[in-house]
Amino acid sequence: MKFMESMKVSFGYFVDWLGKAKNKKIVVMIAVILVLIIGIRVFDRIKIENVKNTPKTSAVDNEKAKANANAESNNSIIEKPKVLDQYQEYAEKNKDLIGWIKIPDTKIDGPVMFTKEDENFYLNKDFEKKDSQNGSFIMDSDAIVGSGTRKTDYLDGTKPSTNLIIHGHNMKSGEMFGELELYKDRVYGLQHGVIYFDSLYEEREYELIAAFFTKVYLEEEDVFKYYQFFQANTQAEFDDFYKNIKMLSIYDTGVEASYKDEFITLSTCSYQEDEGRFVVIAKRRK
Repeated sequence: MKFMESMKVSFGYFVDWLGKAKNKKIVVMIAVILVLIIGIRVFDRIKIENVKNTPKTSAVDNEKAKANANAESNNSIIEKPKVLDQYQEYAEKNKDLIGWIKIPDTKIDGPVMFTKEDENFYLNKDFEKKDSQNGSFIMDSDAIVGSGTRKTDYLDGTKPSTNLIIHGHNMKSGEMFGELELYKDRVYGLQHGVIYFDSLYEEREYELIAAFFTKVYLEEEDVFKYYQFFQANTQAEFDDFYKNIKMLSIYDTGVEASYKDEFITLSTCSYQEDEGRFVVIAKRRK
């Protein structure tokens, strides 16, 4: 703006001198030269202003652009996950299969079922959907088991939720989670400290971190409810879960955990009180 105002003043002086000059040819030549000079200066000024107003791309922006391009490139070459060979036949027989749980040297060994719309469908049904007192191992409908593999950071599928809760009957025969309460003994717990739960797409291992008695509380009771914890999106949410399971645990397993670790929770009925539960929690290690 100041530049244009100064040009206006200068042009005013020139017009006044033009009126007084006697040699009109010289005046015209000078006028042409001045117009050219002014035009060049105005053009240069416009270029400068355009450069000033053009957003700059920083080195960080360039790196982000490269990272995004690489991510898109990687996604394009990552193959979709495939069902593990050992579960292929089972998955074809029943689409509700979500994984397989096994604890060596126990009767806990079998398919885990998942029915989002009706969590209790397999409460008294077996894998083949036949009536059964034993029922099936049931993945809580609020859990996300995930597909794909950890080695790709689940870019080939979906990431599992922080905590997976598996429910099962406490059968007197020892079937299903009938042996789970044996974990109340520290020696037994440490001897059976490794729990295997595979999704259909990857083998997973967990190590015992807590075992405790608790119950299903009334909705209005302000207490820790293990059965409501599925995802820790913040450090505070993780800390609340971790502090409570450590405090409730009957014994110290020596296993520690930190934010962004993954867990599996095995839950069964216990008869020490109304709506009693016995719970075993393990941290993922593979």
